[in-house]
Amino acid sequence: MAGEALVFPSLEWFEAVQALANEDPEFRNLGSIDTKMGVKSGSNIFLITFQAFKCIEVSAGTDDDLFELDFYLDMPPETWQEMLTNIKENGAADHQHTLNTLDLRLPDGLSSNATGDQFKADMFFRYNESLQQFFNLSAQFDTVFRDEVTSE
Repeated sequence: MAGEALVFPSLEWFEAVQALANEDPEFRNLGSIDTKMGVKSGSNIFLITFQAFKCIEVSAGTDDDLFELDFYLDMPPETWQEMLTNIKENGAADHQHTLNTLDLRLPDGLSSNATGDQFKADMFFRYNESLQQFFNLSAQFDTVFRDEVTSE
């Protein structure tokens, strides 16, 4: 990861954030987080499992996996890019680019639950601060976005 930009969305990008979160005292200080969530950007889906004070697993997923999650965060690629660029520029999301603000601004919200289980869907709000810190940690490395990557 030293000096090398990571592509969002990719398994490598989420693994890098996972490693940072598992070493970050602020992430731990926000409290225990027990959820299995997803991130959807266009057709790309990633599964993230948190247990106690750690992110224990990240993996690539499919639409079918969304039914097994507590919730998933679904934004168009350009909105993910705007949020992550803002995080990089400011060291953390400003008030206009937090997960909470984006959830309020997007017509269908940011967080979804494929089964309609409101208890599981509410985990997004319960763990919002920890999730924000998770994404804020991406400020520690450079991110490039799929449409910026040229094929060789």
